[in-house]
Amino acid sequence: MERTTDTREGIGGPGEQAVLLAAGLADLAVTTVGAAFTSVRGLLRRSDTAELAAGAEQDLIARGRLALDRYATAPPAHLEVLARQVIAQRADGGDSDGGRDGDRA
Repeated sequence: MERTTDTREGIGGPGEQAVLLAAGLADLAVTTVGAAFTSVRGLLRRSDTAELAAGAEQDLIARGRLALDRYATAPPAHLEVLARQVIAQRADGGDSDGGRDGDRA
């Protein structure tokens, strides 16, 4: 069977094109699954599999925490933070006008 470099050359109709697309997808899936199985087989042969799994679990927990912090809680309002800082400064006996002398001309 002769291979052609032009993918459009030799395509009979829409039915044949669909079959070729399906065959291409199947070949890609088989290649991907084969590579994944090879990786899993290599991981199972390691002597530190338990430690590797524990580390992966800790990483996933940390990622979950970060994701929840990012999407679940809203950051504090900027003006609210500034107001709390001013209240804390006043409670400590600091200036309420940010260090200016208070006389406005």
